[in-house]
Amino acid sequence: MNMAVEAAVLSGSHEKVPPATAAATIKSQLVAFARELGFDFCRMARCDPPPHARQFRDWLHNGAHGEMDYMQRGEEKRCDPQLVLFGAKSVVVLAMNYFQGGAPQSDAAIGQIARYAWGDDYHDLISAKLDKIDNFLREFGGTQKCYVDTGPVLERDFAAQAGIGWQGKSTMLINERLGTWFFLAGILTTLELPADEPGRDRCGTCDRCITACPTGAITAPHKLDARRCISYLTIELKGAIPLELRPLVGDRIFGCDDCLDACPWNRFAQVSRESAFAARRSTTDFALRDYLALDDAQFRSVFRNSPIKRIKRHGFLRNVCVALGNVGTAEDLPALEKAAADPEPLIADHAKWALARIRGRCAANT
Repeated sequence: MNMAVEAAVLSGSHEKVPPATAAATIKSQLVAFARELGFDFCRMARCDPPPHARQFRDWLHNGAHGEMDYMQRGEEKRCDPQLVLFGAKSVVVLAMNYFQGGAPQSDAAIGQIARYAWGDDYHDLISAKLDKIDNFLREFGGTQKCYVDTGPVLERDFAAQAGIGWQGKSTMLINERLGTWFFLAGILTTLELPADEPGRDRCGTCDRCITACPTGAITAPHKLDARRCISYLTIELKGAIPLELRPLVGDRIFGCDDCLDACPWNRFAQVSRESAFAARRSTTDFALRDYLALDDAQFRSVFRNSPIKRIKRHGFLRNVCVALGNVGTAEDLPALEKAAADPEPLIADHAKWALARIRGRCAANT
C-alpha cells in the first residue's frame, strides 16, 4: 500500500487521502491477498437485505426446506444481515474452485459421491483462510463475521450481487470461468468497500439442469423442493429415505451432481489448484458392499477430515443400502444380509429393503 494511504487509513485521517481512495486501496490489497490464499475470486457487495429474501421466506413457509430446521431458525438473520453483524457495510464474497475432472475409472461397482466431497472437508480448509482475511481487515479497523456454509447468510444472493456469477435455474450459482464447481464463502465487515457490479443471468432458454434432475426436485426455474433433492435425502435427512424416492436415488450415496453436470458452462471448468480437494480412494474407488463392512471406528478413520463424516456411519450406510438395492447383484446379498442385522435400525431397515429389491430382480431373471 502507498505509505500515505496506509497512514491515513490506520489513523482514520481523511485529510490527505479521500475515503473512496483509501477504501479502493484496501480492496485492491484484499483481492491480491485472497488470491495468494488460493481463492479464485474475491468481490464485494453492499451489505443490504438480500434480493431474494421474499422468495426465501416463501420457500420456508411452504415447507420446501424439509427437516433443515436451522434454515427456519435463522430466517430473520438471513433476510437482514444487520442482525448478524450490526453496522456491517460490505460483504466480501470469495469463491474457490474444487473441480477435479472426471471420476477415476474402476472395475468395481462404486457409488456416486458429489465432487465437492471427494477430498478434504472444505469447511476446515476455507475457514482457516477466512481467519487470515479477518486478521487482515482488522488492521484497517474492520469488525468481521466469517462464514462458509456455517451461518445465517444467503451467500448466493450476495455472490450474484458481487458479480461472482448468477443464480442458475437449478438455484446453483454459475460462473463463466468455473462453471458450477466452486465453494462460496462470505465475510460481513463494518468496512465500507467499493461494491462490484452484479452478475448478469446468462442461462437464456437453457433448462438442462431442470430436465437432468432425477427426482424432479427443480419444480420450476429457480425453484427447488429440497424434500425431493437427492443431496438433501442423502445428507440432510436424518431418518428413512421415503420409499417412493429410493429407486430414483440410483447409485448416489452422498449428494448428487446431476444438475451441475448438465450445465453447459462447465465446458470451461479447469482443475482446481487446491490439492486438498483431490479425490481419495475411499470416495472414488470403494466397492459399494465394502462400505458395509465398516464399523464405527473404521468409518471415522476412513472419512477423517472428509465432509462425509458429518452424516455418521448410520446415515452413510443407509445410503449405501439404497444404492445396492438399485444397482446391486446377487454377489452383494451376503454383505446386505449382515447389514440387515446391524444394531442401527436405520441401516438394518434399508438393508432389508435392498435385499428384497435384489432378490426380486434375481427371480425375474431366472
